[in-house]
Amino acid sequence: MKLCHLLFFALFTLAYVLPVQAGRLVVRTVTCEGKSINYLLTLGPAEASKTTALPAILLLHGAGDKPAPMIDAWHALADKEKIVLMAPELPRTVEFEDIAPRVFRCVAEDAKLAANIDPKRIYVFGNSMGGYLAYDAMAFDSEYFAAVGVHAMGIDPQYDGILDHATRKTPVTIYIGDSDPLVPLKNVRRTQELLKKRGFPVRYTELKSHDHNYYAVSGKVNADAWEFFLGQHLP
Repeated sequence: MKLCHLLFFALFTLAYVLPVQAGRLVVRTVTCEGKSINYLLTLGPAEASKTTALPAILLLHGAGDKPAPMIDAWHALADKEKIVLMAPELPRTVEFEDIAPRVFRCVAEDAKLAANIDPKRIYVFGNSMGGYLAYDAMAFDSEYFAAVGVHAMGIDPQYDGILDHATRKTPVTIYIGDSDPLVPLKNVRRTQELLKKRGFPVRYTELKSHDHNYYAVSGKVNADAWEFFLGQHLP
């Protein structure tokens, strides 16, 4: 198990009594919408962050997952490209969806207190359940997040109306395996067509012989998502 996994689980055992820093990895707790939210934060290279505001990615894990593996999947690229990473622990409750976009903004605002973040380059990347919530962030906070990436999730037809709330056409990059047993490929294809018709800039990638396991393709997907994010920033 990698170091950040061990640190994460140890600190969660201590119930986040105080924010803890180990190197450039910080564990923080913030109150958002009346709820205590725990999240992992990487601060980016010390020297770079002193002189330059860095881009940041909010990482949203899938159901049954935790923030630490998401940090693990991104940390090498983040170190190379000088990216701040934020990974909150997401509850698996229906009620959370109603407040999720406001919680994500709250987490990012709290992260700004510890890291030098460029407010025009804050992105969201979500896997599975996290991808479901990333679409909410794209729709309900389009003026805050510069772009969104989603792996293994589409928008269910009954929720197409969330796009009516977007005051800006948030760019989105979508990844789906053609052998995903949990997420219907036809609905993800429908989602990208829906977004295009609504005027959202979309990059769509079907991964051949890939199932639902994000971590099996995270290196390829993350690099591609970051290339997409590089061309997107708020006005």
